Amino acid sequence: MSEALRVAVLRGGRSLERAVSLRSGAHVQEALQRLGHEVVALDAGGELLGELIAAAPDVVFIALHGRDGEDGTVQGLLEAIGIPYTGSGPAACMSCTDKALAKHLLREAGIPTPDFHFLREASIKELGAAAAIGHVERRLGFPLVVKPAVGGSALGVKFARTGEELPGALVGAFSYDRTIVIERYVKGRDLAVSVLGAGAPVGPGEEPRGPIALPVVEAVPREEDFYDYESRYEIGMTTFVCPAELAPETTERAQELALRVYELLGCHGVARIDLMLEQDSDELWVLETNVVPGLTETSLLPQAADAAGIGFDELVEQILESALTR
Repeated sequence: MSEALRVAVLRGGRSLERAVSLRSGAHVQEALQRLGHEVVALDAGGELLGELIAAAPDVVFIALHGRDGEDGTVQGLLEAIGIPYTGSGPAACMSCTDKALAKHLLREAGIPTPDFHFLREASIKELGAAAAIGHVERRLGFPLVVKPAVGGSALGVKFARTGEELPGALVGAFSYDRTIVIERYVKGRDLAVSVLGAGAPVGPGEEPRGPIALPVVEAVPREEDFYDYESRYEIGMTTFVCPAELAPETTERAQELALRVYELLGCHGVARIDLMLEQDSDELWVLETNVVPGLTETSLLPQAADAAGIGFDELVEQILESALTR
């Protein structure tokens, strides 16, 4: 992109992922300035619409994680006022952010995802759904992962090894969202495949390239056997291996799965697909899709891009370009 643009970077916001979003946004802002763009940083709050209109950006770079930034809220607002933006549109954001909906879509498409059930807080209070917990235990077995249906950065994700631990895990997950997903725990290797969306033609007369899957990243927590929020964002808590040391056919399967998920859920520009490589079966299972991947110093997307020979500034520029190809 040779033309300098006025870019508004959306960051911060009201979600529990605010701190991570501020770090992502600051990292992006520095890159955009190095690339020669004029940057306006906006902390997404109650005055956002007025601030956007006053800023009059050519394009918005969304570095807003969690609530508002990933659930389609900001995307719908930007479409209403006619400002181009990075990342996926409202429908894809809603589908990916709601883990229960996303897993149903994956299952219907024949894409492997761990067996699961979801519960709404209202069904427990009004329909006696607490009595179903025993059935869920018998169907899924232990260990179980309990997670808020909406949310990211591993916030609110709980691990239950036994029936005695499950009630506490349910309460913990419900404290983050009114709908939770109870999922069969897959013991194995924690992988992530980032996808960069369609780009401009590489040369004269060439077709625009399609989405590409970047090298696989493996996250190996150093102390805990479960990859939680602290492991993900505190430097030194997790060892990241990229490209992951996998058999070539496993790498290819993981990247193919990521591209299928990206297309199925209607993603645009960039997304990160999290998978597990099961220890006993060597099967790959899709866990979830992140439509606004982190861009901090320890985030997986920049590591994958770097392994593919794409520096951080170039990565930011490619994501910015995708906003203009919607």
